[in-house]
Amino acid sequence: MRSGGGGAVSGSSGTVAPGAGHDRPAGLGSRNENLTGRAAERLMSTYPVPKAEFVRGKGTALFDVDGNPHLDFLCGLGVTNLGHGHAAVTAAVAEQAATLVHTSNLFVTEPAVALAERLARILGWDDARVFFAQDGATANEAAIKVARRHGKAQHPDKVRMVALEGSFHGRTLATLEATGQPAKHEPFAPLAGYVDHVPYDDPDALRAAVTDQTCAVLLEVVQGEGGVRPVSDEVLVAAREACDAHRALLIVDEVQTGIGRTGPWFAFQDTPVVPDVITVAKALANGLPIGACIAHGPAATAFQPGDHGTTFGGNPVTCAAANAVIDAIESDGILAAARTRSRRLVEGLEALVDDAPFARGVRGRGLLLGLELDAPVAAEVESACRERFLIVNAVAPDVVRLAPPLTVTRQEIDLALAALAESLSAVAEAH
Repeated sequence: MRSGGGGAVSGSSGTVAPGAGHDRPAGLGSRNENLTGRAAERLMSTYPVPKAEFVRGKGTALFDVDGNPHLDFLCGLGVTNLGHGHAAVTAAVAEQAATLVHTSNLFVTEPAVALAERLARILGWDDARVFFAQDGATANEAAIKVARRHGKAQHPDKVRMVALEGSFHGRTLATLEATGQPAKHEPFAPLAGYVDHVPYDDPDALRAAVTDQTCAVLLEVVQGEGGVRPVSDEVLVAAREACDAHRALLIVDEVQTGIGRTGPWFAFQDTPVVPDVITVAKALANGLPIGACIAHGPAATAFQPGDHGTTFGGNPVTCAAANAVIDAIESDGILAAARTRSRRLVEGLEALVDDAPFARGVRGRGLLLGLELDAPVAAEVESACRERFLIVNAVAPDVVRLAPPLTVTRQEIDLALAALAESLSAVAEAH
């Protein structure tokens, strides 16, 4: 890492120095071609102005248009769990793309069926059934429709849902309504009004909100976009008990926590509860767009032909990538290695709490962690880290999120911690 000068980023192919004159891939322009300006002219303004232009990635490193490597401790918002350019995933995608790219959901392909079988196995659900979508929002849409179908089979009015304040479940209208962040609702109001939100840390409020008209409780084990806030076992147990008492489904959104991000394959596997439905996306294919809604028990057979569908669900190429991801994690012992790396990163962050300005605490699980700050300077810390070639993000005014690949090395963790310490000091000096 560096502060305007030296330093290095260690990737899976060794240590590389920023500004070392790496060749740019053919066809990619330089900063002088004003890629950001072209994007502003032609892309809808749904995101802030980009802070960097990256042209390639390798391992834990992202390379900008000037050839500088940045240590990626955000993973595309928890997507590239195996790092960039993973050889096995690349090979699986290339082979499948050369074999069969698309058939639509009118037909079945081996990669999709094999992936559904793998997901059932790692969940330990013998009766699991899977609906493949394109991302987390569409996986959650499917889960909401499963819950509605299951609820209406009991009573026509059993359509309400309970979700947690601070949650994030997507940006489609249904998943936006489930998201417990009113500021995101406001531009699109009025919404349908079928979701009741309760505090994320109040089991009694959750129990009281679930009634015979509730078809599902939808929650995250760790609220990623809500500030890396773990949901307590007491709340999870309350949700499970309330769902059982009122014949509702418990849906756990594993879009950000799934595929090893918090330690086990899925975050709920480290809790006392077993949901009826989970959703997964982000890391499932290490960067290719895929989502899955997975159900067992009565929820697995709630859908009937014609109830739901999607043109690109179960795409052979994305499913081949996901199969390669699961195979690599199992064959390389990545879950165990990631738990070791998590301990090292947590210990390093706790040391910052003792020594660095602004650092107040550490929260999260596995390699989905938040550094709590004692002032609303997270955006400034994010910017200072980026100047030192470390990619993190301000997930709340006083929380910086860190989500490195599960394959991150000890050296990369130490480099990131050093850059973060420098950044906290630089922000303190500026204040």
